Amino acid sequence: MDEILFKIGEAARMAGVSPSTLRLWEAQELVQPIRTASGQRLYDRALVDKLQTIAWLRSEKGLNPAAIRENLRDEGVDGVGSGEDTTGDESGYPGELPVGLKIRKLRRDAGHTLDAVAQATGVAISQLSTFERTSQGLSFTALHLVANFLGTTIASLSGQELSAGAESLIRDGKWPEWPTSSSGVAIQVLAEGRNQMECNRFQLAPGASSEGAYQHEGEEFIFVLSGSLEIILDGDQFFQLGTGDSFYFESRRPHSWQNRSDGETVLIWINTPASF
Repeated sequence: MDEILFKIGEAARMAGVSPSTLRLWEAQELVQPIRTASGQRLYDRALVDKLQTIAWLRSEKGLNPAAIRENLRDEGVDGVGSGEDTTGDESGYPGELPVGLKIRKLRRDAGHTLDAVAQATGVAISQLSTFERTSQGLSFTALHLVANFLGTTIASLSGQELSAGAESLIRDGKWPEWPTSSSGVAIQVLAEGRNQMECNRFQLAPGASSEGAYQHEGEEFIFVLSGSLEIILDGDQFFQLGTGDSFYFESRRPHSWQNRSDGETVLIWINTPASF
């Protein structure tokens, strides 16, 4: 049977609290709802059960948020301690799956536990669990490692792989966006389709970075439209790029990057073949 997902008002009524209380519990890191691409909060049956447990611990036991978190961990309610989440089947989600639920579906279809993915990628189980629920909390590098382990790419997870061989015209400012996972990193698609090249526009807030090095097959080209970018290759070669600069390198070389300027940096970034 398909798992039903509840909106915040429905979940709040089932837990006997107000929607504002659910938002407060989220801010207190007691529960992380499923997030749609538009940011709407959704709650599956397991999350509603968790809400009811939190409400009972708060009203009947008088526990504060820290004590509630500890109690949930001890009881394994959040699923992290067992290396597996406790949420239901994502087949009941109406429309396009958020990227976190896509990761969960791919992982389950492959027969992997959260612990197996964590061990293979070096990403913490708690981060993986949170990302599968909320589509947030993984760095750019971590998401690449998880996608690669599951046999896919970030572009595919973002729903940007359409039919091959067709033209792609995207008007100025109408760029489709990849789901946001890393803080301060916005990626806009400049050419849709299953192409040999992945053409993207990066907007990087001050301090935004890849949060670690990664590597994959292919070649990369960067052109800086505004701002500046630091690229590190092989862990010890540093390149400072400014407005108007371009840069090419082989993707198999470990690479990381960061906007070290005080302002926004905007880039054109092309990967070929489409392996990212």
